[in-house]
Amino acid sequence: MNNIRNFCIIAHIDHGKSTVADRLLMATKTLSERDFKDQVLDSMDLERERGITIKSHAIQMQYELKGTNYILNLIDTPGHVDFSYEVSRSIAACEGALLIVDATQGIQAQTISNLYLAIDHNLEIIPVMNKMDMASAMPDEVKDQIVDLIGCDRDDIIEASGKTGLGVDIILQQIVEKIPPPKGDPDAPLQALIFDSVFNSFRGIFAYFKIINGTIHTGDHVKFVATGKEYDADEIGVLKLKTEPKNKLSAGDVGYIISGIKTSREVKVGDTITQVHKPCDRAIEGFEDVKPMVFAGIYPVDADEYEELRSSMEKLQLNDASLVFEPESSVALGFGFRCGFLGLLHMEIIQERLDREFDMDVITTVPNVSFKVYTTKGDEIDVHNPSGLPAPTIIDRIEEPYINAQVISKSEFIGSIMKLCIDKRGTLKNQIYLTSDRVEVTFEMPLSEIVFDFYDKLKSISKGYASFDYHQTGYKVANLVRLDILLNGEIVDALSALIHRDHAYSFGRRICEKLKELIPRQQFDIAIQAAIGAKIIARETVKAVRKDVTAKCYGGDITRKRKLLEKQKKGKKRMRQVGNVEVPQTAFLAVLKLD
Repeated sequence: MNNIRNFCIIAHIDHGKSTVADRLLMATKTLSERDFKDQVLDSMDLERERGITIKSHAIQMQYELKGTNYILNLIDTPGHVDFSYEVSRSIAACEGALLIVDATQGIQAQTISNLYLAIDHNLEIIPVMNKMDMASAMPDEVKDQIVDLIGCDRDDIIEASGKTGLGVDIILQQIVEKIPPPKGDPDAPLQALIFDSVFNSFRGIFAYFKIINGTIHTGDHVKFVATGKEYDADEIGVLKLKTEPKNKLSAGDVGYIISGIKTSREVKVGDTITQVHKPCDRAIEGFEDVKPMVFAGIYPVDADEYEELRSSMEKLQLNDASLVFEPESSVALGFGFRCGFLGLLHMEIIQERLDREFDMDVITTVPNVSFKVYTTKGDEIDVHNPSGLPAPTIIDRIEEPYINAQVISKSEFIGSIMKLCIDKRGTLKNQIYLTSDRVEVTFEMPLSEIVFDFYDKLKSISKGYASFDYHQTGYKVANLVRLDILLNGEIVDALSALIHRDHAYSFGRRICEKLKELIPRQQFDIAIQAAIGAKIIARETVKAVRKDVTAKCYGGDITRKRKLLEKQKKGKKRMRQVGNVEVPQTAFLAVLKLD
């Protein structure tokens, strides 16, 4: 055990952690020149295109220092805020972390939040300043920021470049010298932490784990504590570039287990594996079920594709256990699914994967968050969908989720960032100058306000310099109303939204104006109305296409014309009662992109 080192890499998106991981694999000869390709651990096309890590990966390296062979287990983590629970479990499986900071950009929001996670787990932190080969690097300023953040000496900070390979040998040396070996007792009852799982279409689910105590052999009868299910360990082994089977793994080892599991819901990140005949007395702490934060309806464009969409979603769920969905139907869109996502990036990735991997054309309704509704009888209802809101007469109060948002930016943009956050009902909690021109502001704001277009606006007003990170803090009472859109007196449920009372009027106006442009004219007048309960707050009318019925009247008394117009008016009225309005596809998409 003294020769094992388990470590992870903490960095903000795009600070080069996948590139540094490539260099470490090359330096330890885990990867031959022939197998090498950039970002070798990012296996999905989507990850490579966007330059983000979506799934965490683990890989084992052999490294020799002063005549001793060491085993280094790198547990790669996603950098994005939506996947912070996965990051926290990966960190719990390590004893040390490389903190990678981009020398051209300095410290950013997610670096800080992931660093706090690592410090909470008492990890040894090794600071690395990446991208030193760039002309725009600012080594002295960034070193000051790192020293302020973690209180190390300036000389401890390793200068490196993932591109040229500068400093990689020093990183490997420091990993061996600074990171402590794992503690644990190989003879104690088995206790292993699952930090990730992947789906393989031939062999079922591979669960990745780190053994805290005990030993596991091939063929052992094991139990997953949180789900209570029992399996046989058909194959165990370690993770190199490909899986490598072993007969036994003991405390401190990182490996995988295959036991023929077919559904990803049975393998939960953070769960504990133990043996059936000699179980451990308690599970590893910190396990929680991942709760979706953002909800949206996903509907097939063509109603006949509903079954195909269902099977596509089920296959996606095998790869991504944090996707939750249940069937729902809408009058306007037909049959579809109500889906829960970890955040906006997660939602975007699921949509993209449905399109790419399964060739599904889908419509996504307005994303919203889940609210807690308390009725006058004292019941508590979770509402994920505006149409699920009870009648206003029986609602006592509605509570909505709040978040703590951290924004780090250049100080010249601070005015417009504050205005954006305050417009989104945020309250300023804190403002710290990290250096003379970088400032960190902390806001408390409702999650529902950032779901829509907050991130895009933040990037555009800060010219791409601001970085943003958030975590949920709890629920607070909110003054929310359900805004319905009526067409010809009928409610279009797909366009309903739960919205703050102060914003409802302007939002209703904008939707009505937008729909007036998009809905084609019919043979009768169409009233487009926005309503809160029974009160109409905005209205637009799409005028009817009319035939000139008085064209044949030439001269004569006005009553001849009036008679024809009255007759036409009666016909139009009758048409309006039986006519229905088709809402074009573009209208739904345009409402999502209001503003």
